[in-house]
Amino acid sequence: MLAHIVLVVAAFIAGAQNAIAGGGSFLTFPALLLAGLDPRAANITSTIALFPGQATTGWAGRHLMEGAAGLSLRTLVVVSLLGGAVGAVLLLATPVSLFTHLVPFLILFATVVFAWGSFFAKKRAQDAPAPVSPRVAILLQVLISIYGGYFGGGIGILMLAALTAAGLSVRHAGGTKNVLAAVMNVSAVVIFLLITNVNWTIVLMVAVAAIIGGQVGVLMLRHIPEKILRVAITCIGVALTIGMFVRA
Repeated sequence: MLAHIVLVVAAFIAGAQNAIAGGGSFLTFPALLLAGLDPRAANITSTIALFPGQATTGWAGRHLMEGAAGLSLRTLVVVSLLGGAVGAVLLLATPVSLFTHLVPFLILFATVVFAWGSFFAKKRAQDAPAPVSPRVAILLQVLISIYGGYFGGGIGILMLAALTAAGLSVRHAGGTKNVLAAVMNVSAVVIFLLITNVNWTIVLMVAVAAIIGGQVGVLMLRHIPEKILRVAITCIGVALTIGMFVRA
């Protein structure tokens, strides 16, 4: 019972955190381990259970969606869908331990990039070209999507870094990454459901709590001043980085 209470609370916070910056799976993954799942099952269950929250969060913030670096939103969606499928296949075909060791470095890199663009880089004029070219932007999204289908922890931070570097404001980058996170997990969820068995009781518990938390997160994303959002996202990235290095 205690493990289930912890799981529900973690899923609620994860849903809100995913809506704002990402990294919600870093809460649900250890909570699922506490509930008795092995690491591989916890990773797959977390992906499936958080997907409904990502989908509803993306829909609630759909008015914030934009293309980036000269790429249309449709292009980013297609890339995310294909990359998520590749990542899911890789997860089922290879051990997760090797890739998990890279996670702290990925989150650290993404947090540094986001913090630099938010607080230190010179402001870009509205009609100036994006700092990232279309080729670089699409390559980044491919890599993030594959990683999202494979492990998924911190994809929000990574996409925020990539999308803000591609010229989006943090608010529109937040809305866009919510949609793209849901899209890249569509492929992964379908593949996992076809090939693996899941504990549907746990999935439903996490999914409902994450959906509610996600709606709270969307409200925060809409109404919190952008400067506060930048500080909050940077702090989340730092906390995730420290937590993952400690855990590694």
